[in-house]
Amino acid sequence: MNRRKLVLAILLAIFAVAVVTSFLRQPSQKTVAKLKYTTGMTANISRTGQVRDETRLHLDLLDKELPHFSGTQRNIFRPIFSAENKSSLGPRKMAKLALPVPPPPRPPLPPPVAPSPAQLAMEDVSRFTFLGFLQKENRKTIFLSRDNEIILVKKGDTIAGKYQVTSITDEAMTISLRANGEQIIIPLMENRPLSAASANDQRLRR
Repeated sequence: MNRRKLVLAILLAIFAVAVVTSFLRQPSQKTVAKLKYTTGMTANISRTGQVRDETRLHLDLLDKELPHFSGTQRNIFRPIFSAENKSSLGPRKMAKLALPVPPPPRPPLPPPVAPSPAQLAMEDVSRFTFLGFLQKENRKTIFLSRDNEIILVKKGDTIAGKYQVTSITDEAMTISLRANGEQIIIPLMENRPLSAASANDQRLRR
């Protein structure tokens, strides 16, 4: 509580000093014994210099020489990219100013070529592996395996349900396509899948 009273007393003292200082610095109004001009008195205004007669035409102003106008060095209405400016820019700057040309559209991809019947046949037949053959009474039987299953094939049988075996020799087997009658010779190599690459070189057509 005493601290608040002390702060309040200091603020009051500062306020009193400010009031006294402002009163002392206030300018005092001066008085004169007699006024120079009284109410209703005509003031005498004297003009210095020659008074021009504004009622006549002053032709002497036309005899004065006007200052020469040197003109401007730049035409603000001139196009920015004129033929002269283009030639002065040079090929490198002109290449930067040129708009980029969009690349031509890519040609459409050719449609996928459908595999031929012979290619489809070789994809099916290549899943078989030749194991060996057995000859009995001048008739050969070959042993093929697929998915851990051994299949016996003789002349006249059908492979994969759609390719008929027309001939079997010691070196090759010939199958016939039911779609177009095309015949394909497939080399027989023991313990190897029936290869399409080897058969393509020995393909026969009716």
